[in-house]
Amino acid sequence: MPKDTSLKSVLIIGSGPIIIGQACEFDYSGSQAARSLREEGIKVVLINSNPATIMTDKLTADNVYLLPLNVDSIRKILTEHQIDAVLPTMGGQTALNLCMEADAIGLWKEFGVRIIGVDIAAIEKTENRELFRKLMVELGVGVPKSFMAASFLEGKDAAQKIGYPLVIRPSFTLGGSGGSFVKHKDQFEEALQHGLKTSPVHEVLIEEAVLGWLEYELELLRDQEDNIAIICTIENLDPMGIHTGDSITIAPAMTLSDMAYQRMRDMAMKMMRSLGTFAGGCNVQFALNPVNEEIVAIEINPRVSRSSALASKATGYPIAKIAAKLAIGYNLHELKNPVTKTTSAYFEPAIDYVVVKIPRWNFDKFHGSDTRLGLQMKSVGEVMAIGRSFTEAIQKACQSLELKRSGLGADGHDSRNLEAITYSLENPSWDRIFHVKDALSMGVPIRTIHEITKIDRWYLNQIQSLVLMEEELRRYSLQNVPAGFFMELKQHGFSDVQLAWILNTDEESVYQRRKELGINRVYKMVDTCAAEFPSPTPYFYSSFGSENESVSSDRKKVIVLGSGPNRIGQGIEFDYCCVHGVTAAKEAGFEAIMVNCNPETVSTDFDISDKLYFEPVFWEHLREIIEHEKPIGVIVQLGGQTALKLAEKLEKYNIKILGTSFNNMDIAEDRGRFSDLLKELDIPYPEYGVATSADEALVLAARIKYPVLVRPSYVLGGQGMSIVINDAELESAVLKLMRDIPGNRILIDHFLDRAEEAEADCICDGEDVEIMGIMEHIEPAGIHSGDSFAVLPPYNFPEGVLEQIKNHTRKIALALNIKGLMNVQFAVKNGKVYVIEANPRASRSMPFICKAFQVPYLNIATKIILGVNKLKDFDIKPIVHGFAIKEPVFSFDKFPNVNKELGPEMKSTGEAIRFIHDTNDPYFRQLYSEKSMYLSR
Repeated sequence: MPKDTSLKSVLIIGSGPIIIGQACEFDYSGSQAARSLREEGIKVVLINSNPATIMTDKLTADNVYLLPLNVDSIRKILTEHQIDAVLPTMGGQTALNLCMEADAIGLWKEFGVRIIGVDIAAIEKTENRELFRKLMVELGVGVPKSFMAASFLEGKDAAQKIGYPLVIRPSFTLGGSGGSFVKHKDQFEEALQHGLKTSPVHEVLIEEAVLGWLEYELELLRDQEDNIAIICTIENLDPMGIHTGDSITIAPAMTLSDMAYQRMRDMAMKMMRSLGTFAGGCNVQFALNPVNEEIVAIEINPRVSRSSALASKATGYPIAKIAAKLAIGYNLHELKNPVTKTTSAYFEPAIDYVVVKIPRWNFDKFHGSDTRLGLQMKSVGEVMAIGRSFTEAIQKACQSLELKRSGLGADGHDSRNLEAITYSLENPSWDRIFHVKDALSMGVPIRTIHEITKIDRWYLNQIQSLVLMEEELRRYSLQNVPAGFFMELKQHGFSDVQLAWILNTDEESVYQRRKELGINRVYKMVDTCAAEFPSPTPYFYSSFGSENESVSSDRKKVIVLGSGPNRIGQGIEFDYCCVHGVTAAKEAGFEAIMVNCNPETVSTDFDISDKLYFEPVFWEHLREIIEHEKPIGVIVQLGGQTALKLAEKLEKYNIKILGTSFNNMDIAEDRGRFSDLLKELDIPYPEYGVATSADEALVLAARIKYPVLVRPSYVLGGQGMSIVINDAELESAVLKLMRDIPGNRILIDHFLDRAEEAEADCICDGEDVEIMGIMEHIEPAGIHSGDSFAVLPPYNFPEGVLEQIKNHTRKIALALNIKGLMNVQFAVKNGKVYVIEANPRASRSMPFICKAFQVPYLNIATKIILGVNKLKDFDIKPIVHGFAIKEPVFSFDKFPNVNKELGPEMKSTGEAIRFIHDTNDPYFRQLYSEKSMYLSR
């Protein structure tokens, strides 16, 4: 059946601000779906309140509504546009819930809007735990023994029938919110109350625990004719008991027997077909008893999921793109494989490599939080790595995490504390995989580790092989390592840094020695079909071998460095910047090459850049990509602190940094050098000093006077910053920084208490400065800019203050010879403007300003970074209608016992945008009154 020609316009519902459990994977899915529908000539109207996304760019949809995700906003859109259908499956749980709410009040029926990609009955069956259980029983699909409870007494009765351990799963929640494993009776009452409270319908499923069983996910696509393709099977290294979003996962499944896999396939297809006649994507999760291969269904999501983005990047098959086309009537066999361009889309990808995903956590931002992993998701991002073996892929994934790890151990961070390791194995947290390796290195038997962790022995054997190779390597010196063994080490993912650590030498020496031996990286193509058919898709990963599939062209090239895994302080907004950077480079006639390792992002979509290297943003990998591609230079300004931190290496090896020079970036990043510059420019700044010990800090504080701000140089999202008011607090803060960030200079600044805070973003071409926007923070100084409500343009500053902000910004940009982007943070007290810091790169607030003023500032800035344009070449005319408010969003519900008080270290996970006509708006007046109360105290 060809597409439904009656569909002229489709509404796509986004997922809103980034929160733990629902991150930028839905920006990827929504953006891909919008592009897919527009290819078919369908008008796309999109609603999302998140300004940091590519999804909410005018390039993505015909009409974009940056509005709160509620039924009032939906009504407004339906009143203003003739909408034929709504596609709610690309915006996670938020979009599905909003679709159901609109349906419940008859909104879709009132405006004659069809729901495509799913149907309401399917959502109800999958989200209502009791309906799901009954459906599985009808289908003959196993489920754990369970009972529904809508009250405390019903819950206690269910627990008595099931026994312990058990699971509490609230209905209609996201990312496992409110859920928990209860191992003992004395834990039950508190867990039950929390679950009932978390569920929006005050209902929980109390279920038999299948702790230690193996967990699998299948990603399916289905068309109108009931054809189903299973795109990817993902295996969790961590067994049941840890939320799949917090689990290390592997594709394809490595330990699943063929017989169990075939049963799982049949069950997944039966489950999807039972949900109605909708066409689109679906995610199914199973648990398997490793003793007898009994399979039970855990859940089914009738939408693209967090794992759909991972599966798309792992296989090269763009699930959201095809799901959108199926939703408008196409059948699988009628569509082309978007990767090979020749074969049918009705096929199941075959891959000849291994993919490993490792989540990224930010427990350091939630002091006092329970760092143990369980049913409720806690990670803020993830990395994905591709290798020819599991060992290569997991080592590359560890290198991608940006935790100062150079692989899976053998890098100076290894632990030999058996007591701590045993606790970590029994109580999994972010570092358990490293402690598995440490335990094996200490001689703990595989059998013992398996009994504690329930991690499959196959994976433990694979990690053990790394331990054995390390032991073998210690027999040699760098100069006498046999070439064959050296190659084997690299094929198993050992970085040059790891080899240097084992051999007691340095990274550069290892690099030069392997080059002498002819051991070089080669690049393989991600092609969905195990190289059985030719593929023009320029999507590569590295390994070690003979055949190189990445052909370097003779075009002028630039490399754009991505921002790596999402984390607090560096999230989706930098992916937005990278996508615009790549687009601008292509428009300027360059071959644009993207390097990134984040599977959730639009920047790692296979058709965004001219060439994509899905690789760790890690020096060794970047260096060899540069050697292979020979670009004219590298753009580091768009990928946040991740990219900026590589600038020193690029400078050292004479690789051209496009835009602002390394020295000038270093002046801005080094708090001491920057303050010296401000002094030269006669720009006010808080009095400061630099300390390398607690004693030096105490002397400085006595001169500067309390309160003081303690902070390290070269950090992200206010990491390690604190405001202290006496010697005892100062000594404690400095010692903690010296322990957590060794070797970093510590800045002691006078803190301007009760000051107001502002920030300015600008573009400079070395001659002229364009101030993109000035944002006035509603909270006073002392709260990180990422956690502050902020207003664009400023609402309360007198003209004299605004002129100081503009003049300071221009003077700093020109003094640093900025070629591209810069963000400056200010404190305003008694009409005087002090400069706090400058960031010589894209900032968190730049996508917000682009959306609020409707100016493609990132595109403009990239062309200036490339040197192809000056500011005078652009006619920049911001569109200002009232004010735009940036609303920070937090995920404290995942960490119920932590201190929620805000300070200089960022804690928000995302943001929304809200437009108001004037400052008489009731919403704004409420925010402003809270600020006035604080300042008057």
